[in-house]
Amino acid sequence: MGPPFEMSAVQRITGPSMATDVADALNILSLEGCTPGGLASCLEIIADSVEARSSVEDKIQLVMTGPEGRAYHRDTAVVVQDLFRRAERIVLVAGYAVYQGRDVFEELGRRMDELPDLHVRVFLNVARKPEDIGSPAEIVSGFVRKFKAYNWPAGCRLPELYYDCRSLAATEGPVSLHAKCIVVDGREIFISSANFTEAAQHRNIEVGVLVRSAALARQATEFFEAMVLERVCVRAA
Repeated sequence: MGPPFEMSAVQRITGPSMATDVADALNILSLEGCTPGGLASCLEIIADSVEARSSVEDKIQLVMTGPEGRAYHRDTAVVVQDLFRRAERIVLVAGYAVYQGRDVFEELGRRMDELPDLHVRVFLNVARKPEDIGSPAEIVSGFVRKFKAYNWPAGCRLPELYYDCRSLAATEGPVSLHAKCIVVDGREIFISSANFTEAAQHRNIEVGVLVRSAALARQATEFFEAMVLERVCVRAA
């Protein structure tokens, strides 16, 4: 390969995403007097860098749920259960709606019982419904009772539950804890449109991404930790 460098030739080394820019740069170096040996060295360095760099597909996976019988990359319920099953140290869960959560959280509850030191924090939305006339403390207490009774595997150790206390303050208007994510062991984060409901995990059309990144997992964890330190999110149980 020699000047003039064509994108179609360069992309065999760099891949299509970088080919045009690299070809333009090599042509400029050639016009400025760079020797063929120097250009060859540049190509070798680029090739080594591309080979060493992990593909984005190795770190990020699309996770999709849709109508039964359709083939998708990975199913939401499969990914969620796999993350819970592989947890070793720390799990952070954030969700808006939970319904029939015993099935959704079955693997997480089992994992918590297998590993007594596994630290699990669950951030959920607690809202005042139009018919609720009780105090914020009464609403939270009722939420915790229902969560234990209907949304957590019977007999399993309970995680730490948190909620956004602003959601029960009428003076600030409607506020929801609407985030939906799972962070596991500070190295993986799953962000999805799916709630922690049977329908969202198995039947709805949902799209999310599973990212293997310690940096992004740390940023998400620090975000929720800051909400706790600032008393925006407070512990319910």
